[in-house]
Amino acid sequence: MVTLADVARHAGVSTSTVSYVLSGKRSISAATRERIQHSIDELGYRPHAGARALASSRTSILALMMPLRTGLYVPVMMEIAMAVTTTARAHGYDVLLLTGEEGPEAVRRVEGSAVADGMIVMDVELDDPRLPLLREAERPSVLIGLPADTAGLDCVDLDFDAAGARCVEHLAGLGHRRLAVLGEPSAVYARGTGYAERTLTGIRAAAAEHGLDVLHRPVDGTYAAVAAAVTRIFEERPGTTALVVQNEAAVEPLLAVLRHQGRAVPEDVSVTALCPDQVAAHASVPLTAVAVPAQDLGRIAVERLVARLRGAPAHGTELLAPRLTVRAATGPAPAPAPPIAPGDARGRG
Repeated sequence: MVTLADVARHAGVSTSTVSYVLSGKRSISAATRERIQHSIDELGYRPHAGARALASSRTSILALMMPLRTGLYVPVMMEIAMAVTTTARAHGYDVLLLTGEEGPEAVRRVEGSAVADGMIVMDVELDDPRLPLLREAERPSVLIGLPADTAGLDCVDLDFDAAGARCVEHLAGLGHRRLAVLGEPSAVYARGTGYAERTLTGIRAAAAEHGLDVLHRPVDGTYAAVAAAVTRIFEERPGTTALVVQNEAAVEPLLAVLRHQGRAVPEDVSVTALCPDQVAAHASVPLTAVAVPAQDLGRIAVERLVARLRGAPAHGTELLAPRLTVRAATGPAPAPAPPIAPGDARGRG
């Protein structure tokens, strides 16, 4: 391995002069800098990462806070994480993944240890306990998510309010008047997770505007939980003709339950979802869905953070417009069954 001393000998200068050229801490003549750079190139010298960090107070590492909590759909989280990693590498950064449920302590650890140059924060709650520390931290941060108060924060997310509304508008346009929402597991709502609450707000607002009746049921993604929820929905609201799903894990169990109950999709029940395109497109009945733009979210978050590290001001909040793709799982609302005429054989016991 080529050392700093090897470069110094090759260039005919002292090791301290080479160090000054690499760190930029002292002014060195152009001729000497060129001679040292020629030696670096010829010998293939690569500065030690730790030494570079000490010299520049930079680590070339970004911390990604992705707590793996109850109720999260891990494949989407990992897709975002992969987009963060590949974009970071394109900008010369590595990524430190923090998956523990440490809350504010994770922010304190990154800030206090200087283990990373900046932070990307996921699974943002409406009143997230990490926010006060992030606002005061010396290291910049970008949130993939939207809290209730965005003052002093850099945030990027899908416009989940508009996404929920878009699903309702599509169903209303097909003549559906009663719909039910199969939401995230109860633990997600209990935490006040921003995307889940905002989606529900958008659904309810659009339903009120279009005069639709809405029933919301949180649900785990297991077949048994989905079956119990769907059975209860049709018992409580027999006229339900459409479902909105915001729970990727519940998609296939839901379609299986509807088949088992003899409800055809979309002839008897239309189904829309908020989920990644690959989940919607490859479902047993391809779903009409608003895509979760996981790759875009990861890429934009990194680009914003890198810009901040290069001196740009905080960008504020950016919400990506929802894109709904119509597929086979939605259709016109079924016509109500005609009343049984007196004397009709179907009406005799």
